[in-house]
Amino acid sequence: MDSTIPSRPRPRPAHTQGTTRCAYTPDGTRLVTVGSNNTIRLYRTGSDGEPTNIDDCQEQNMAVAASDTFFVVGSEDGTVSLFSLDTVTFENFLTRTSLPVRDVALTSDRQWCAVASDELSVKVVNTKDSTQVRHLREHGRAVRHVSFDPAGRLATLSGTDGIVYVYSMTAEQPELIQKVDGIIGALDSDSYASTRVVWHPDGRAFAVATPTKDIQIISKNDWEKQRCFSNGHLDDITALAWSPNGAMLASASKDGKVLVWETKTQAVIVRYDYTNVIDLAWHPTKNIISFTTADGEVYIYPEFLTDQFSPMLKLPTQPAPFIHDPLAEISGNRRVPQINGHKQDIPSRPRRESLGSLDSFLQDADGYGDDDFVVDDDGAGYTTGVGGQKRLREGEDSYLEQSSKRRHLLEPQYHESFQPGSTPWRGNRKYLCLNLIGFVWTVDQDSHHTVTVEFYDHEFQRDFHFTDTFLYDKACLTEHGTLFSSPPRDDSPATIFYRPHETWTQRSDWRTELPRGEAVTAMSLSESFVTVTTSANYVRVFTRFGMPYRVYRPKSTPMVTCASYRDYVMTIGNGPVAPDGNTRLLYTIENIKRDEICQNEDTVALPNGATLKSVFFSDNGDPCIYDSTGTLLTLLHWRQPSRACWVPLLDTKLLERLASGRKSESYFPIAVADNKFHCIILKGGDQYPYFPRPLLSEFDLSVPLSSEPLEKKKKKRKAEDDPMGDGDDQDGEKEEDDDDEEDDEDSETRKLEQQFLLRGIQAAQLRDFVEATSSNHTQRSLLSRLELDIDKTLLQLLAVECRSGEDRGMRALEMVELMRDRTGRMFEAAGKVAERYGRSILGDKIRELGEKRVNGMDDDDF
Repeated sequence: MDSTIPSRPRPRPAHTQGTTRCAYTPDGTRLVTVGSNNTIRLYRTGSDGEPTNIDDCQEQNMAVAASDTFFVVGSEDGTVSLFSLDTVTFENFLTRTSLPVRDVALTSDRQWCAVASDELSVKVVNTKDSTQVRHLREHGRAVRHVSFDPAGRLATLSGTDGIVYVYSMTAEQPELIQKVDGIIGALDSDSYASTRVVWHPDGRAFAVATPTKDIQIISKNDWEKQRCFSNGHLDDITALAWSPNGAMLASASKDGKVLVWETKTQAVIVRYDYTNVIDLAWHPTKNIISFTTADGEVYIYPEFLTDQFSPMLKLPTQPAPFIHDPLAEISGNRRVPQINGHKQDIPSRPRRESLGSLDSFLQDADGYGDDDFVVDDDGAGYTTGVGGQKRLREGEDSYLEQSSKRRHLLEPQYHESFQPGSTPWRGNRKYLCLNLIGFVWTVDQDSHHTVTVEFYDHEFQRDFHFTDTFLYDKACLTEHGTLFSSPPRDDSPATIFYRPHETWTQRSDWRTELPRGEAVTAMSLSESFVTVTTSANYVRVFTRFGMPYRVYRPKSTPMVTCASYRDYVMTIGNGPVAPDGNTRLLYTIENIKRDEICQNEDTVALPNGATLKSVFFSDNGDPCIYDSTGTLLTLLHWRQPSRACWVPLLDTKLLERLASGRKSESYFPIAVADNKFHCIILKGGDQYPYFPRPLLSEFDLSVPLSSEPLEKKKKKRKAEDDPMGDGDDQDGEKEEDDDDEEDDEDSETRKLEQQFLLRGIQAAQLRDFVEATSSNHTQRSLLSRLELDIDKTLLQLLAVECRSGEDRGMRALEMVELMRDRTGRMFEAAGKVAERYGRSILGDKIRELGEKRVNGMDDDDF
């Protein structure tokens, strides 16, 4: 595929020896070059004559950026000048810096110009009003290069410290959102070696030169490494430039080579021999490339690609080279169109009737106007040819066409399937499983994967590592073994592989294949069974050592996920369509061994617009879910048909650590164990954890009852802002002391109310377990202790109410009525609490209530 082009353009001595830069205007009519002398040259495309010169400019010009009507030049003396292309004259100074300017960049709308210099801050100046200036200051060192993504929402800075800083430009004040370290090298500001971030035209990734003479692709989604253009250069890379459609990448190096790479294959397709090249520019529309050298020369190379490769310039925008392209990964539940049947790329057309009217559904095939309305988004052959020109298939009648249009309008949005505890690909790595036992992760090595299984407790288990030729993409980990599954590939069907951690036989692992074309969408592993949901909407159940036990198709399809605990299996699938066009999720819980259904096609309690993030069983064997709103819920009374109820255990948005409003973070759910929520804290807008392996965090469960009082928030912020507490007003201090006492009392009440609710939930779940199974004495004793703790909590609440005054007596008596004790001891203790605080009337009512309870006259049964 490698090609060498013999013909060479003539060098044009445009500037004196030194830094020389070039840039095309977006319309491609002119090429602007700047250099060490005090002359700017404008070359008109298609003309071989002398360029237009601008002599009224600074010397030692270091950078240039151009629009259709003006261009901006940065100089070593710290000035940034704006020149008009209409009059070919200097217009004004945009800004000045105290140190040399190193780079300038324009946003896609040409309204903002970023200026990088040897100063520690980067200025972003409005090109129409130079008084509007934004400052990027959160990086710690000087910046060599600056660039914007194609949308102009992100600014990327290449620092002299070897770090790429990413700023969000969407807010009024730019914000540093990411530091990409370990990619570029730490270089001096005046080095010819390039560390410039060059964004791919599709805006999903950028390319940057590395110290190893390679070109690395970094994804905008997760800021991780993707494909790499390697083994092309032998010395430092000095310039990079994408072709306008992203199909090719041009690079220059100190080794005297100018290479053109194919984006899709990362292979060199054309080689040039030119020394000292330090800048490259593709023509926006034509087969022309221009470059400048450190000798002050300019090369304009027409027809630089041969007929073999020039058609690549006419292709539409090509995708950035990902290892695992998110656009190419298709969920088993993906149905097109995704958003209520509307596609964003549907061309505009004349509109005769409202799309929701009856006439729009009953009219003939021509009723919608232009036939170009149909988009081939499902590969069914509605359109063919370049540019999406529509051609009906032979034999297709108008009724089928009308039916397809109706499907576009009425198709629901399905919840996509997912594997609990796993993460998507970031670069070439992903977690297959994260739980309290350990974690499983894999690395894509192109031809194979390498899988690592690590445990938290090394006293009982030993980590292991193996080469994976099946390319496993899902895993489950328990104390007894590890389960893997691989997707179908070419002629190879999907595979399920189980490896036990302990065995007393020579061979104990097993592997089975699914029918061809059937993929695993989710799976779970328990002490007894392996459960697998598939893209064919089957639930396949195997024993732990590979015996097929049951295969069935659930009512709610397509399947979303599953979880299991001992003999119980919980499956979740898409159900009926809600008014907003999204499907409602339905769950089923059954005891596989007993062949008993506990809950059949009941609704998963999700708020409107929320999605399910994870599903798992707690350490006590109760189902739990975590949704996109940050709420953790558990299921009560799930062993009794039609009695199940989703109860919130924690709303992470109400955590005390987020109360000030100054911290933004989310949480990746791991488990519920020991009455705590175990998770991984995610910061910086991340949705999934990444490497190195993050630490697990735990939070106490807290039923969402109320937000933190506003007054308490203000006091907390005031304490943070004024740590010395300089108030001098004694009366004010006395009032604050009284308020603090009230706050302490309210805080104690809220804490006790939380205990009452949480212990009530625990007691209800344990009572269901005791009644549904042949429980032992330990479990029954634990239930008795829980109920005793509930009564003790009510006693503490009673004491708080008694301290508050006689007017809280009715609430205090109600708390006594909630006690579960049948022996009368707790009522006797409640009476003593009332007498201690002088609440004689309350004490009499408590004794009366206790006598009724002991004599069995109280019919309420807790």
